[in-house]
Amino acid sequence: QVQLVESGGGLVQAGGSLRLSCVVSGRIVSAYAMGWFRQAPGKEREFVAAISWSGTNTAYGDSVKGRFTISRTNAKNTVNLQMNSLKPEDTAVYYCAADLGPHIATMIDEYDYWGQGTQVTVSS
Repeated sequence: QVQLVESGGGLVQAGGSLRLSCVVSGRIVSAYAMGWFRQAPGKEREFVAAISWSGTNTAYGDSVKGRFTISRTNAKNTVNLQMNSLKPEDTAVYYCAADLGPHIATMIDEYDYWGQGTQVTVSS
């Protein structure tokens, strides 16, 4: 059984920073890409960032480019999302996800495993 557990969410003022982490446990025998998505109340889940197995390739949603940075440490089965210059519109539940393939993935349907999510609230 593969499990993904997010941490690092919380309440922050606009302009502040948060660092989300996601730990993958269980038996994954192949290389896997990782991604972050978010879902605000009443809205669809949207792509935030993704990273390939090697960490060489990354991708970001338009609304977070230049402010968020995704990284991973395969030895620790961990992926991080550094979020800077946060805005109230970044408020959402953030989910990490794993895609059983080495290449970067940006679509929800490409991902095989999901975490339970962590709440990020940005006050104005």
